[in-house]
Formats: sequence, structure tokens, C-alpha cells
Amino acid sequence: MSDAIFARRPFSPLKIRRCVPVMAVSSAPAPLTLRLLMSRLAQSFRLMVGVQDYPTYLCHMHQQHPGTKPMTEKEFHRYCLDARFPSQAGKLGKCPC
Repeated sequence: MSDAIFARRPFSPLKIRRCVPVMAVSSAPAPLTLRLLMSRLAQSFRLMVGVQDYPTYLCHMHQQHPGTKPMTEKEFHRYCLDARFPSQAGKLGKCPC
């Protein structure tokens, strides 16, 4: 093998050539308010015990599937329960919500 591959370059201190901001100041995230913190905490606890978030489902449906009619809240919760705890024999349960 060539010695040029393993040759060491002389030590030179690092130099800053140009400072570039990573994010613009105007695109800073919104401050975390107490109301937002509490709503996210409540949503996390509901998901831990298996209660799905209907407003999040509605938001998803309006953004991703604007032409389709969303399920009612009762239908949504029934769908999630059937997906998690199937009543049909032989069907394995896994909640897709």
C-alpha cells in the first residue's frame, strides 16, 4: 500500500469561515402554553388506556381525505374497540387507529 494513504497532515487549528444560522428566527416554534401542555398530556393518558382521540381523527380525515365523510364519534369508538378487542372468532386484535 502507498504511504500517502496513511500520511498525516500537519496540525492546523480549526477556522470558522462563515456563520450560517440553522433556523431563521421567524420559523421558531410556538411557545408551549399551559393549555397545550395539558391537552397533550390528557391525550397521552387516554392513548395509554386505549381511548382513541376523536378530534385528532377528524382533523386527519379533513386534511388527508377531504372527500370522504368521517365516522360519527360513536362509530369511531366502536370501530376502535372492535379493532382492539375483536368479537369475531379467529381474528387477531391490533388497533390500527
